[in-house]
Amino acid sequence: MLSKEIFDQNCRQCKRLDDFLCEVKQKHPGYHARPVAPFGDSNAKLLIVGLAPGMHGANATGRPFTKDYAGLLLYEALYEFGYSNQIKSESLTDGLELKKCRITNAVKCLPPQNKPTGAEINQCNQFLTAELQTLPEHAVILALGTVAHQAVLKACNLKLSSAVFAHNAQHALPSGRTLVDSYHTSRYNVQTKRLTKEMFSDVFRTIGRLLDKS
Repeated sequence: MLSKEIFDQNCRQCKRLDDFLCEVKQKHPGYHARPVAPFGDSNAKLLIVGLAPGMHGANATGRPFTKDYAGLLLYEALYEFGYSNQIKSESLTDGLELKKCRITNAVKCLPPQNKPTGAEINQCNQFLTAELQTLPEHAVILALGTVAHQAVLKACNLKLSSAVFAHNAQHALPSGRTLVDSYHTSRYNVQTKRLTKEMFSDVFRTIGRLLDKS
């Protein structure tokens, strides 16, 4: 069970997001359409940070990166590198389990046009801050995209200028942890080949080397 410092299912602190979720729930009564909880191992050594729930993915199912395009490459990699027992994430009841890994988002609620405001990112950062504090020393944090990268820096009380986002870059964080960057697994990035399967696999090889040292 996640503490309220890490996740609050009833959070309504961002009015724009709350109003939008209410609209979505009216249009799609079967959708989760509330804040989406982190998913995975409570003793994770790898924390994956995405941007925010997708409209017809996490926002619909209640699990990060589930049943949307952005989750295809992510869960395939998690399976191939031994962090998951299944290659696809379809629903909360599909039996999927993560090992030594957890997935969270910089913003826990679906934002309009998938674009949270700076104020919404900052408001939600308190939850990411609390979640990072539960990680062991020498844990690895994988940021999918620039927004997630910057949210991790903020949660660690670091200046954004202290680490520049770059694919497969590594950045030392307090308490011996390491931030690793990757382009987001979005449909646009994958279909334009900005992010290929091999490039994403290289990121997981980097993570594996870092965790093997710890």
